[in-house]
Amino acid sequence: MHAAQNVLVIKKDQAGEETWRYSGTVLLRRENGVLLSARFNREDLLFHGILFAQDDLFIEAYFNDRWYNIFEIYDKRTNALKGWYCNIACPAEFSDGRIAYTDLALDLLVYPDGRQLVLDEDEFTALSLTPRAQQQALAALAELQKLFLPPVRFRLQEDGAGLFKPADSGSG
Repeated sequence: MHAAQNVLVIKKDQAGEETWRYSGTVLLRRENGVLLSARFNREDLLFHGILFAQDDLFIEAYFNDRWYNIFEIYDKRTNALKGWYCNIACPAEFSDGRIAYTDLALDLLVYPDGRQLVLDEDEFTALSLTPRAQQQALAALAELQKLFLPPVRFRLQEDGAGLFKPADSGSG
């Protein structure tokens, strides 16, 4: 996988069943992660006060050593930042031309002003996770909540490379 390569992103549920797929373009590849750009490929959706519009730009960070991924969302017309959507997920799997991840239902929505909304806690608690996996997922949520404390200063487009350090190095 290399910069400018088109890749297929596959989201799976806990049972390993594919729930969504779309294509993106690799912006940056590191040993522990991939940064890519993609376009929202669903119909317009008003989601907790944020309009996810078809063809909005998503800058997405996937990691093979962390239990989350981060989507930074930009308006397709104005390029204004709409916010971040973070999936709590098993570490991503990278193969030639493909990124796959298993979603664990728990999500964090972050508004540009730093307000945070934890989503789908009931779905998460209903999953049949091992105690270790549940602990990893909750630790990932806590790490993301800390990363996005107001005032939110980072942008994946500008300094996403800083996220691609080993998780134990103190990076977000």
